[in-house]
Amino acid sequence: MRVLGIDPGYGRCGMAIVERGPGGKDILIYSDCVETSAQSEFTERLGTVATECGRLIEKFTPDEMAIEKLFFSGNQKTAMRVAEVRGALIQSATSYGIKVAEYTPAQIKNAAGGWGGADKQQVITMLRMLVTIDKKIKYDDEYDAIAVGVTHLAFVGSRTTTR
Repeated sequence: MRVLGIDPGYGRCGMAIVERGPGGKDILIYSDCVETSAQSEFTERLGTVATECGRLIEKFTPDEMAIEKLFFSGNQKTAMRVAEVRGALIQSATSYGIKVAEYTPAQIKNAAGGWGGADKQQVITMLRMLVTIDKKIKYDDEYDAIAVGVTHLAFVGSRTTTR
């Protein structure tokens, strides 16, 4: 199974393609962050993120997409903007006929970090053990996207798709 994992954002949006490899070890096929300029209009930023999602779907043909659910306790304006990004990304995936799964931060930390209270460094350490990563990861948002993909692979368990 090949999954497009997404850590939604509009300043920086983490995207990763993760695949279940032989022997059950997950393999990172691709990861990066879509970065947009704070000087650009929000609609332009939203379009950039959604367009990149569509490009990755066309290039890597994931079987499913997994995206982090929103959890904000602070800035409501930021939460609304990230919600809009999530909507655009979900629409992009469903327009290609791709099923979308959503996971809470606690579910992601549990699946990728070993427990629901894991901190960022614990998740990164576990990801390095769980996933074959043959590149330097520049931003935490990339790790977050990989973690979302790994979470989905853990939740679907033995259900696999032959490529």
